[in-house]
Amino acid sequence: MVDTIFQISTSFDPFADAVDSDSDVQIPRSFDPFAESKDLGARGTKKEYVHIRVQQRNGKKSWTMIEGLKKDFSYEKILKDLKKEYCCNGTIIQDKELGKVIQLQGDQRNNVSKFLVKADIVKKEQIKVHGF
Repeated sequence: MVDTIFQISTSFDPFADAVDSDSDVQIPRSFDPFAESKDLGARGTKKEYVHIRVQQRNGKKSWTMIEGLKKDFSYEKILKDLKKEYCCNGTIIQDKELGKVIQLQGDQRNNVSKFLVKADIVKKEQIKVHGF
């Protein structure tokens, strides 16, 4: 009697009916949060997106990062206007992979996206907001 109970419990698989062995569902093995900024378009060129990300520093403090602006824009003037408009500190960082990245103090994602559209720097469809 004990052997039959043991055999039933070891052979019981509650997920056997839920997952079909013939299905072609693939489970992702790793997640890259910056994969969208590395995407290639249909022609093999980089998509023209501006990525606005938030990164938590410590406690409630955070940074807002703006990457993907065209190189012909004056990053210094954009930073100066953003700092003046939203009363925050900021700097420009030179990254090996991403190029120039504007870094602002605080969570300014919504403010920056509205500013970039209002100043006609990028279109709303070209902005991707990430974080939390």
